Amino acid sequence: MDSGNQTGGSGAFLRVLRGLLRPLVRTMIARGLTAPVVYSLLKRVYVEVAETHFALDDKPLTDSRIAMLTGVHRKDIRTIRSETDDGAGEARRKSALLATVIGQWMTNPDFLDATGAPRALPRSEDGFDALVRTVSKDVRPRTVLDELTRAGLVSDTANGTLELRAEAVVGTGNTADREAFFAANVGDHLAAASENLLADAPPFFERAVFYNQMTAASVDQIEATARRESQALLEALSQQSSDLRREQDSSDGPRQRYRMGVYFYREAADTPPHSDDEGSDTP
Repeated sequence: MDSGNQTGGSGAFLRVLRGLLRPLVRTMIARGLTAPVVYSLLKRVYVEVAETHFALDDKPLTDSRIAMLTGVHRKDIRTIRSETDDGAGEARRKSALLATVIGQWMTNPDFLDATGAPRALPRSEDGFDALVRTVSKDVRPRTVLDELTRAGLVSDTANGTLELRAEAVVGTGNTADREAFFAANVGDHLAAASENLLADAPPFFERAVFYNQMTAASVDQIEATARRESQALLEALSQQSSDLRREQDSSDGPRQRYRMGVYFYREAADTPPHSDDEGSDTP
């Protein structure tokens, strides 16, 4: 859709969107994705989002209404709606399952040693299999173990038990798993930010602190503090979540998921000294 046909408000948001897309396009180019490939994907996503979020009175949307909402041609809409799932949802579910198993291994007292560290587990009903069953009874423990081993997060010890590797704490170097984390982590952050932008009363916690014109040494100190205190917060939330999850296992009712994330970004200052681009940001 030509930006020249947009309303004033939409045109302003296009300028915002351009800034959001720049780091993403940089990543896409680095991954070998050309513009035509992304255009095709974008049309698919437009159709999927229209179906999910813009139905009228919970009735299925017609191709004509989706075309009006999205600007995608009806022929393309018919093709997209006839295609099967591309596997992204399954990849995300698998990533969440593995992360939850690791979280239980790191926080559940049943799987910790006397020092509070994850202990080596035997390949048995009361070892690794029991760990997986605290998360899901619908997935075979061997399947989970194969995936964790493939990702380099679990290894065998000399006596035949299984140990959690350090990579499980700081993140796997496996490209596919890093991409799954990228999609889930950035996707949830953007979803929260989008809800806050569209809602009259921002529903999600979203804060940032930012300063400009600082020396590299000063930013080094801030980054070290941010890493230390953020890691402590995430570990505390993981422990609380693990405890609450065990307490609620027998309770009924609908379930929800959550994600709490932190990040730190730095780059060369590109504004004049004494800029007012600093402080804390509240949506």
